[in-house]
Amino acid sequence: MFPFNITTFTSMLSSELQHKIDFKTKPLGALGHLEHLAHKIGMVQKTTSPQLLNPHMVVFAADHGIATAGVSAYPQEVTYQMVMNFLGGGAAINVFCRQNGIKIKVVDAGVNFDFPPDLNLIHKKVRKSSRNILEEPAMTSEEYYQALKNGKSVVSEIAGKGCNIIGFGEMGIGNTSASSLMMSKLFDIPITNCIGRGTGLNDHQLQNKIGILTQAIDKYPSEMTEDEIAQTFGGLEIVQIIGAIEEAYHHNMLIMVDGFIATVAVATVWKKNPEILNNCIFCHVSNENAHPQLLGLMREQAILNLNLRLGEGTGCALAYPIIQSAVNFLNEMSSFEGAQVSNKD
Repeated sequence: MFPFNITTFTSMLSSELQHKIDFKTKPLGALGHLEHLAHKIGMVQKTTSPQLLNPHMVVFAADHGIATAGVSAYPQEVTYQMVMNFLGGGAAINVFCRQNGIKIKVVDAGVNFDFPPDLNLIHKKVRKSSRNILEEPAMTSEEYYQALKNGKSVVSEIAGKGCNIIGFGEMGIGNTSASSLMMSKLFDIPITNCIGRGTGLNDHQLQNKIGILTQAIDKYPSEMTEDEIAQTFGGLEIVQIIGAIEEAYHHNMLIMVDGFIATVAVATVWKKNPEILNNCIFCHVSNENAHPQLLGLMREQAILNLNLRLGEGTGCALAYPIIQSAVNFLNEMSSFEGAQVSNKD
């Protein structure tokens, strides 16, 4: 018996997948990005016949202390109101998940509200809102690692139900500000290049946001680890997504990545473990100013560009049928030989 060699196996699988894709009844490369998706999914699942099983969307919600400084066009209470909307099935993410057969879970990661205990809500609140980073780090070290642990536990339970593809959405007034600060520190980019209009700021509000975030970032050391950056500037929902991404990778799940905020969470993990991108499918490029730049820094291409800037995981739910199409053509489309169709010479 020959010893198992992972490098040889990986190379052989990649070649087999590419051969299967190339010899479908179509011109070479004619299905474009779908072909890259099919190959990626096969490589993650280590098979030439991959499957998408029990897809889930998890929406993490939390409030941000910096929201009180006026970085958003909406008041903080919108966070808990939108959580109630998610639970009632009335938000965009509910509509798109129903449409595409995706199960949705909603997590209270740190909303500044006392929810009734009988709601269909996953209670993972670390504290009511992160702290105001203009005054102190968003969370203590203990709160940060508890948030990571909470995010991991949510995914661990879902993985146990046979899910192999998962997406993460978020809700939290002020979380584009937290994400802009994290991106600036992670990549050593001027904060002004990382700030967008978030929930729809006008020009005056945008300049105010730039001033507040510049003041915030100048308060802290220039050199920080990835964990220190997330602890100092992140939100409780963002940190729980970071933990959720790490756990999904541990279970070798396909990870659907939504917009700017979810991509910042992925970037935080990527800085520590570049292999994470093997499992990530970037679902859309959002209308948030810094998101295309962030995707470029990781050399990733998104499936959709619909000028979305909603969050919630909506980009993942909208892209899911395309991901399913990549799997379906790989498994169900005839080969030239099987269909008795002449290939080009």
